[in-house]
Amino acid sequence: MLLVGESGNMVGRTKTKAFLASEVPRTWHLVDASGQVLGRMAAQVAALLRGKHKPTFTPNQNMGDSVIVINAEQVILTGKKKTQKIYHHHTGYIGGLKSIDAGTLQRERPDRMVTWAITGMLPKNKLGRAMAKKLRVYAGPTHPHAGQVQKVAPMGRAAVEVVSATPHSELQTPEGNA
Repeated sequence: MLLVGESGNMVGRTKTKAFLASEVPRTWHLVDASGQVLGRMAAQVAALLRGKHKPTFTPNQNMGDSVIVINAEQVILTGKKKTQKIYHHHTGYIGGLKSIDAGTLQRERPDRMVTWAITGMLPKNKLGRAMAKKLRVYAGPTHPHAGQVQKVAPMGRAAVEVVSATPHSELQTPEGNA
């Protein structure tokens, strides 16, 4: 039974809060891809880029965090994917279809292979392209974002360093200040 108040609004129901992307605090995640299976790691990183790990997740907003992936050259491909998985792209010219197998791509451009795996799991529209801009992939263990690293936290099997854009003393928790 619905109760209607004097103004015509429903009484006794809570309204769902719609968050704007500017209202959500952003965090940096550092993911170490060494020893990780490519697809499983890519799915976890895509969820971080979309913001699905946050209680304020909104599908039509860019709520996700920035992600740095290091050691992309040490990612694992299961089965016979190194020889049988083929990546295709077109140069835009007539007869410009280029193909490369996953083993060769992992040797020559491991960052591109990881980037393609992650961006393939994002929406195929303007929102997905905006989410992909928050992804940085590096083949080796070094990256130019070292000044933002604060602490280490686990994510599945990957080691993740969480870098908060806001100091933890300023974050609000339900009990008050952290």
